[in-house]
Amino acid sequence: MTDSSAPRSFPQTFFQPEPGACQILLVRHGQSAPYVEGQPFPLVDGQGDPPLSPLGEWQAEQVGIRLADEPIDAMYCSTLQRTAQTAAPAAARLGLDVTVDADLREINLGIGEGGMFRQMVADGHPAVLAMREKQDWGEVPGAETNAIFAGRTVGAIKRIAAAHPDQLVGVFCHGGVVGALLGHAVGRQDFTFNGARNGSISHIVVTPDQWIIRVFNDGGHAGPLTADVDPPT
Repeated sequence: MTDSSAPRSFPQTFFQPEPGACQILLVRHGQSAPYVEGQPFPLVDGQGDPPLSPLGEWQAEQVGIRLADEPIDAMYCSTLQRTAQTAAPAAARLGLDVTVDADLREINLGIGEGGMFRQMVADGHPAVLAMREKQDWGEVPGAETNAIFAGRTVGAIKRIAAAHPDQLVGVFCHGGVVGALLGHAVGRQDFTFNGARNGSISHIVVTPDQWIIRVFNDGGHAGPLTADVDPPT
């Protein structure tokens, strides 16, 4: 018999998404191959398409191990091969197909495409300095602006969320995409959430009325939190 005179107890509870919400794991691809001066990456729809580096392949395997026990219902990636390659180990472990959504691709960097942006950063190109000062990708000639980039990536996530109510979805994408989506969640279009490490996982909950950030830049499975490392030999 319950003692009705005893004080009630209220244990701390776990987070529960509201009915109809879609939980999304945003996974940044593993490290891609280096750009070599004068040897641009092949382009897919005008954007550089390097494969994963050996470190990136190892990071993809670690992501697959990390996600193997998650109850993921569906997986998506962009049109660029580094996201498909990163998704492959997890997809194999979970027995899932990966749906390609072109709107999940990385920011179009205009004159910096094909890998040239990396050289521009290293050389302190004026467009890169202006981009950093104004916190807008559109300062690079020919690049998408923050607003245009956020519009297409947020649109992709809204479509995915609408297709998967009450489900958990893995979205394998790019660092800029992660930054744009988390920025949207908090009402910012600057670079606040840029810098997601390769192979990292961020967790958002999407409802028609609200986006909730649960995790950002969880990359402990791919090495120390503060630095990328070479894969074990």
